[in-house]
Amino acid sequence: MRILLTNDDGLRAPGIAALHGALTGPGTTGGPLAELVLPIAPLTVQSATSHGVTFHQPLMVSEIELSPRMRGIAVDGRPADCVKLALTTLWPERFGPGARPDLVVSGMNDGANVGINVIYSGTVAAALEAAFLGVPSVAVSLHRGNRPTRFDVAAAHGRRALERILAAGPLEPHTCLSVNIPRLEEGGPLEEELELKVCPMNTHGLNDSYERRVSPAGDVYYWASGHGLDFRFTDAGSDVQLLFRRCITVTPLMYDLTRHDALTAWIQRLER
Repeated sequence: MRILLTNDDGLRAPGIAALHGALTGPGTTGGPLAELVLPIAPLTVQSATSHGVTFHQPLMVSEIELSPRMRGIAVDGRPADCVKLALTTLWPERFGPGARPDLVVSGMNDGANVGINVIYSGTVAAALEAAFLGVPSVAVSLHRGNRPTRFDVAAAHGRRALERILAAGPLEPHTCLSVNIPRLEEGGPLEEELELKVCPMNTHGLNDSYERRVSPAGDVYYWASGHGLDFRFTDAGSDVQLLFRRCITVTPLMYDLTRHDALTAWIQRLER
């Protein structure tokens, strides 16, 4: 199996390095999860850029050696740009016409992507773009706390989750899964095993807030001050509730935004 590894925190982020190490290391299977793991990720941090793509600027590309074991391609664009460019051009240039990865893994994101945050997330957008283009994908995100994060431990849990996801065989071409891992911090609980739960996303809005400030020049501006996981309500059995219960959550996602249950009513209303 060959894996394209991407993210939205940038190629130099600790999360992608930890996940690359976990995927290429021995893991529980005694060997690497894939014969090849190629990182192709944004040059700079692109958090919360959602599914934006670049049309009016060039996508500059550079190969960067991040460690003796990890060499990747940095794209000066957004997460969806990285996947589009990789699948249509960079991967075939390297491995031959028509070549594609078997799986796209996006992450490991420094911050959970549960609830409505999946819409804002560049990590999830990269995975959805891959699924849309016909390559199965998994977004991996980590709940961030206030203490230093143990990315190595989290990546090991991410590897085990991927092993379970792939245990029954390769994923279907347009599959997209969002995986979220509970907080794993220095001085906090570091369980060897975490329960894995399949669940829907929480569909309630955030309690957004903005702090009003005045610049030295007297201009008024506002700074987002809300908490990214402060939801107006949390449904039982949702990804938000289960993540806070320290479960690894797995949520199947789709890129078709059509509200199919409303099509008939709108046809009757507009097509008379």
